[in-house]
Amino acid sequence: MLLDRLFRPRPAQTMGRALYAQVVEQARTPRLYEELGCPDTVEGRFELYTLHLMLLLERLREGGEAAGPVSQALFDAYLKGLDDALREMGVGDLSVGKKMRRLGEAFYGRGKSFDAALAALPDTELLTALLSRTVYEGVDAGRAPELAAYLLRRREALAAEPVEGLLAGEVDWGAP
Repeated sequence: MLLDRLFRPRPAQTMGRALYAQVVEQARTPRLYEELGCPDTVEGRFELYTLHLMLLLERLREGGEAAGPVSQALFDAYLKGLDDALREMGVGDLSVGKKMRRLGEAFYGRGKSFDAALAALPDTELLTALLSRTVYEGVDAGRAPELAAYLLRRREALAAEPVEGLLAGEVDWGAP
């Protein structure tokens, strides 16, 4: 009984993990790959996971003090997911730290660019350029404006979501 309480995850951890699972599910939506031409590669999936995570973190920032622990748990689940994926791909233990550092730098760099692109709205030029050089790097970026529109619709759907639902681990990304 004591050990159950000692090792039971905190509610914020449970909610963060639940939200991360929904980020992954949304980022794996076949439409993103089939219709919007996002590359179904390790890099392409990283970019889509990261974009969806950033949208959700942005919404949680508006959730006040109660959202802080859930946001942190969501971010921690994202990092654990990246670490697990690297290990599943066969990256050796000695290399995982270096690769995680590079992924962390990529995340923060994209976060700054994403925030700047959102601040420039309704002009979507910065967002489209960001998507062209990240998601569509090395492939045809002709669908970047459509992906930008998709992301802005998801952002609007999240803005309409009550924070209480997000803090309970439930997210509605809106209609495709």
